[in-house]
Amino acid sequence: MSPCTRNPSKSLVEMPTKSRADAKRKIVSSRHLADSEGWQLSEFEFGLLVAYHGFSRWMTKCMAASGNVELSALEVLILHHVNHREKQKRLSDVVFLLNIEDTHTVNYALKKLQKAELIEGEKRGKELFYRTTQVGADLCDQYRVVREQCLLESLKHLDLSHDDLSDIASSLRTLSGLYDQASRAAGSF
Repeated sequence: MSPCTRNPSKSLVEMPTKSRADAKRKIVSSRHLADSEGWQLSEFEFGLLVAYHGFSRWMTKCMAASGNVELSALEVLILHHVNHREKQKRLSDVVFLLNIEDTHTVNYALKKLQKAELIEGEKRGKELFYRTTQVGADLCDQYRVVREQCLLESLKHLDLSHDDLSDIASSLRTLSGLYDQASRAAGSF
């Protein structure tokens, strides 16, 4: 039974593969984006969308299990990035590395993390440099423990090697560049 049959939804459309003998069906979110050649891109985009939301949900649940139930997925990402390599980060460093266009959402998240005493800021000239507090670093460490227990154990059951995961990550980074370029092109219409 296919996922669409078990959980019918008008937003999910099964696309037949090239061969009817092939029992696999491709799942896309929007048939109008998958009517022509290249429907595989729509299939990829739907997979990416589902993975993103699953990842976001995972981050907030993992952080809650680590001891902080109030952080959004973006705030979790920012906390981990500020904690990364114990090196101070500026707002511009965070938005650049996480590839976030809206600096206001990142700035708001930094202020919320500061108010929660998970990070602290140090003003140097006109710039504010952030670093994790001991409480924030301890929370990141606890997140790592929960991640190892809940996620890494499950990952062992998949037929993916460490090299496979690295290759997937590399492909996703490359594709993000294509989407960035396409967004610039669309902005010139």
